[in-house]
Amino acid sequence: QVQLVESGGGLAQPGGSLRLSCAASRMLFNIYTMGWYRQAPGKQRELVATVTSRGTPNYTDSVKGRFTISRDNAKNTVYLQMNKLKFEDTAVYYCNGRFGEVGIWGQGTQVTVSS
Repeated sequence: QVQLVESGGGLAQPGGSLRLSCAASRMLFNIYTMGWYRQAPGKQRELVATVTSRGTPNYTDSVKGRFTISRDNAKNTVYLQMNKLKFEDTAVYYCNGRFGEVGIWGQGTQVTVSS
């Protein structure tokens, strides 16, 4: 079955960095717009960044200049490089693949920013 598996979450200090990865299987990865979403405790899930099948990125304002989304179609993997982390970046981060009306979600990976 189609599957997205995230990895790379963990604990980081404010100002630190983490790199998330999302590996896709059993899907035509290169036609999907891939994205990262996050959900903090007590809050709704929100969009962090997306990258189109052609590699065009888009970011929510709060992460612009700090996060970078990229994809490697040969490896069926999308990445989220997170730099200059802030306390408010703490959340469960979810990988998403979207093609037309089809949406696929990963299971999520926890990112905690704490001193």
